Amino acid sequence: MGSVGLSFGSPTSGQGFDVTSTVNQIVTNLEAVETPWKNQLTTLQSEDTALTNIGTDLSSLSTALQSLTDFEGTFSGKEGSSSDESVVALTNATSAAVAGTHTVVVTQTAKTYSYSSGDLGTSDTLSGTLKIAGQTITISDGTAKDSDGNTIAQNNTLATLASYINQGEYGVQATVVQDATGSKLSLVSNAAGGSGAVAIDSSALTDATTSTSVSIAQAQQGQDAIFSVDGVSMTSSSNTVATAIPGVTMQLLSAPAGNSVQVEITNNNSQVESAISTFVTAYNKVIGDLTTQEGNSSSGTAEPLYGNPTLAILQETLQLATNFTQSSGAITGLAQLGITASKSADGTLTLDSSTLDSMLNSNYQDAMNLFQANSTSYKSFGANLTNVLNNLGNTAPNGAVYLALQQNSTQETALNNNVSTQETLISARKTQLTTELNQANFTLQEIPQQINYVDEIYSAITGYSQNSNG
Repeated sequence: MGSVGLSFGSPTSGQGFDVTSTVNQIVTNLEAVETPWKNQLTTLQSEDTALTNIGTDLSSLSTALQSLTDFEGTFSGKEGSSSDESVVALTNATSAAVAGTHTVVVTQTAKTYSYSSGDLGTSDTLSGTLKIAGQTITISDGTAKDSDGNTIAQNNTLATLASYINQGEYGVQATVVQDATGSKLSLVSNAAGGSGAVAIDSSALTDATTSTSVSIAQAQQGQDAIFSVDGVSMTSSSNTVATAIPGVTMQLLSAPAGNSVQVEITNNNSQVESAISTFVTAYNKVIGDLTTQEGNSSSGTAEPLYGNPTLAILQETLQLATNFTQSSGAITGLAQLGITASKSADGTLTLDSSTLDSMLNSNYQDAMNLFQANSTSYKSFGANLTNVLNNLGNTAPNGAVYLALQQNSTQETALNNNVSTQETLISARKTQLTTELNQANFTLQEIPQQINYVDEIYSAITGYSQNSNG
């Protein structure tokens, strides 16, 4: 600890000394005790930053792996194609679909019952009643009452009638169609196919503007789709068919004579290859983090985790996990998928895309089992790596990064307590010193006045003045 000297010139000068400067010097010496603690805190906080970054990248690796190990994830994706999309178009293939080829023949497409009125003038109004599916609609200008005495909303124009129908439960969807000859009321059954007929009775409906009857007749007869899949005959009330081929939704678009459409369901190799590439990239990011911490920064100082035992645990455990081979299946390790550790010492992975694509084409199920299959008799590569990552990251209670951060946190708490305690002592000492030194300074500044007072008393007693020239 350094020393502090007081400089106040001659004791009788009355100048005293700079109390604030003197107190600050003493406080600086007291604060020097905190320096080792604060340096250690800085070191621990740098370690925390590095560990947190590694934990984040381990979490990203876990997410990338999960897309491959999830039974409803990437490997479950399917693609579908049709040899004639003007007849059959595939709209979806889910994980329930099985790769294979199917023959689809469409005999007829489904149609929905529809009905249409004759032409009316655009501004014509209606009167009377209209029956739809046995329910009577009384035409009103907005003032008529129903049998219960309730006011019937306006429905005496084509537009208001269409709106009125759509707000009720009449089994049809109403629209107003306009063309060069006028306006028509169109009614389309809510039930598709041959069973969707709706009883329409417009015999009491009148065009009040022209005093003519309004006829609503069938415009299209409904029918079910008729088709076959692999020789098995089927029907559907809708042209959207989701039950004929498990996991596949297809649209029946036309039924040309002699049509025979090939529908092919394939595994989504490109999606799997992209997910595996993402996994390799995420793994290499973690390895890169660890490798960086083994050296020096750009300024030449050691990285925060240099020599930290957690670093060695992470490296060794990850490399063992990627070399893991399962005991069952035609594909037992990453190398067979074209994923190999680089020859350099850092242990990053390289991906041979052509090898991966070839293995997916020839042995998709075993490639999937490498990541997903798990039984009482053996553990898959994916299940093993998932377990490893759960024990390495920043997940409580056993993650290696989590435990290292917790250990640092305990030390940081103790160090911060030491600093806080010392700051409290320094604050109290500063207050005490300021009071004492202010008092001392006041005394020094009073010395000339006291000496002068003594001189005056001496002169009064002796008659001698020290200021006399004689």
